[in-house]
Amino acid sequence: MHFDDQMHRYFGTTDLDAVMPEAMAAGIERMRVDLGLETSQGRRFALWSFLFLLDAAPDIDMSFDDPADRDAARAFMDMVEKGPSAD
Repeated sequence: MHFDDQMHRYFGTTDLDAVMPEAMAAGIERMRVDLGLETSQGRRFALWSFLFLLDAAPDIDMSFDDPADRDAARAFMDMVEKGPSAD
C-alpha cells in the first residue's frame, strides 16, 4: 500500500488540501467500509492508521481482534502525538 495511491483512491488526489468537505467525508466513509472488509492484517493496519491521521479512526478495540495489533495501534498513536524527534 503506497500512501499516495491510497490518497488518490479515496480522495481522487494526492493533495488533501484540495479535497472538498463532501469528498473528504465520502472518502473517509469508503475507507471505513474497506477497513471493515479487509482481511489482510497489514492492509487493515494501514487503513486504520490513515483514518487515525484524518481523525476518523474507529475505536482500536473494535478495529483489531489481535491484542498485538491493538498494542501496535496504540504505539502508533503515541508516536504521532509525540511528533518528530529532535535527533
